Amino acid sequence: MTQSIKYYVKELLNIALPIIMGNLGFILIGAGDVFVAGRHSTNTLAAISIATAILNCIFTFGIGLISSVSPILSNYRGERKSAKKYFYPTLRFAIFLAVFVTVIVLGFLPVIDLLHFDPAITPAIKEYMLITAFSSFAVYIHAALKEYLQAFEIVFVPNLVTVLCVFLNVALAWVLVFGWGPIPSIGVIGLAIAAFVVRYVMAIALLIYCYMTMSFHNYEDKNYYKQMLHIGMPISAAVLVEFIAFNSIAIIMGRVSGVYAAAQNLICTLTTIAFMVPLAISNAIAVKVGFANGSGNFTDLKRYAAIGICMCVGFMMCSSVVFATCPHLLVGIFSKDPVLIKIGIPIMIVLSVFQIFDGLQVSLAGVFKGIKKTKIVLIANFVGYWLISIPLGYTLAFHYNMHLIGFWFGLVTAAIILCIIMLLMLRVYMKRLENAA
Repeated sequence: MTQSIKYYVKELLNIALPIIMGNLGFILIGAGDVFVAGRHSTNTLAAISIATAILNCIFTFGIGLISSVSPILSNYRGERKSAKKYFYPTLRFAIFLAVFVTVIVLGFLPVIDLLHFDPAITPAIKEYMLITAFSSFAVYIHAALKEYLQAFEIVFVPNLVTVLCVFLNVALAWVLVFGWGPIPSIGVIGLAIAAFVVRYVMAIALLIYCYMTMSFHNYEDKNYYKQMLHIGMPISAAVLVEFIAFNSIAIIMGRVSGVYAAAQNLICTLTTIAFMVPLAISNAIAVKVGFANGSGNFTDLKRYAAIGICMCVGFMMCSSVVFATCPHLLVGIFSKDPVLIKIGIPIMIVLSVFQIFDGLQVSLAGVFKGIKKTKIVLIANFVGYWLISIPLGYTLAFHYNMHLIGFWFGLVTAAIILCIIMLLMLRVYMKRLENAA
C-alpha cells in the first residue's frame, strides 16, 4: 500500500523536530558566546572567533566519524539485526577519538605564534584553546550517545538537554566574563570555562539517561569499527573540507584585521542558526532512508529522499527572504560596532542566495548517508569548496579588493556546483537501486 505524502512528512518531522530543537540549542550555545563576547569587546569576539575557527577544524574530524553511528545502526534495524549491543563499542570509539583530538589541539598551540595574528588577541586565542582542548571528551561522548539514541529514533530527551544548557551557558559565560559579586571578570577565559562546564553537563546527562532507560552488556565487534571508518571517514572528510573552508576564511581575514574574523564568526553564527533546521531534517532522512535501504523498501527510500529534500529547500527559501530583508536587525543583535556592521550588512544579501543551495546540499548528504554512499559527498565538497570556493574567494578578496564579501561569492559558487554534482550522482545511484529492487 502506498502511503500519502502527509505520512512521510509526519514520519520525518517526528524525528526532525526534536533534533531541530537540539540543533538550535547547540548553535545557540555558540551564539551565546558570540553575544557575550561582542558585548565585552571586539577584541574578545575576534579572539574567540579565531580560536573557534581553528578548534572547529580539529574537532569536526571526529564528529564526522561519529555521525556514521545512526545510519549504520538504522540499517541494522532495517535488516532486523540487534543494534542495542553496540552501545559500548560506540562509547569506546568516542573516547579514543577524544584522546587523539586533545593531543592535536595541545600540539597546535605553539603554532598560533607563527600565524602572526594581532598581538593584542594572540594570548587570548591560546588561553581559550588550552581550556577547550580538555572538553573534547565531553564533546565526543555527547555526540556519540546522541547518534546512538537517534538510531532508535529516541530524540526528544537528548535534544531537550541541549536546549536547557543554552541558558546555563549564557548565565555562566556572562558571570565569568563580566564578573558578579565576589567573582572577578576573567574575559575570554570565562567563556572557555563556561563552555567546558556545559559540555560535560551535556555528556553526563546523556550517560545517565542511557543507563536509566536501557540495559547494556559488554560487546566487541571489530567489523563495527571498520564500518564506522568506511562510512564515517568520507563523511568526516567532507565535513572537515567544508568546515576548514569556512573557518580558514576567518583565519585568513583575521590576519588582515581582527574585525574581519569577528564579522565572519557573526555571519556564520546567523547562517548556522538557520542551517540547524535542514540539518535536523537531513539527520531524519539518513535514519529513514537507512532503515528503508536495510529492509529493501525502495518506494519508501525514494519518497523519504524526495520529500525530505523539498522540506529542506522550502525552509531555506523562507530563511533566505528573512536574511535579505532584515540584515540590519540580524547583525545588530550581536554587535553595535559600526565597522563590523558595515562589513556584515552587504554579506547578508549574498548569504540569502547561499542559504537555498546550502539546504539542498545538506538534504542530499542525508540521502547519501542513508544509502551508505558517502564518498560522493566528500568528492562534491572538495571540488566545490577547495577547487572553486577558496581560490575564487581569495582572488576576489585580495586581487579585486572585495575583502570578506569576495570569499562569500566564492562560497555561493561552490554551493551551486557541489549541488549539481550530488544531484547527478544521486540520479545514478537511484537507478541502480531501482534495478536491484
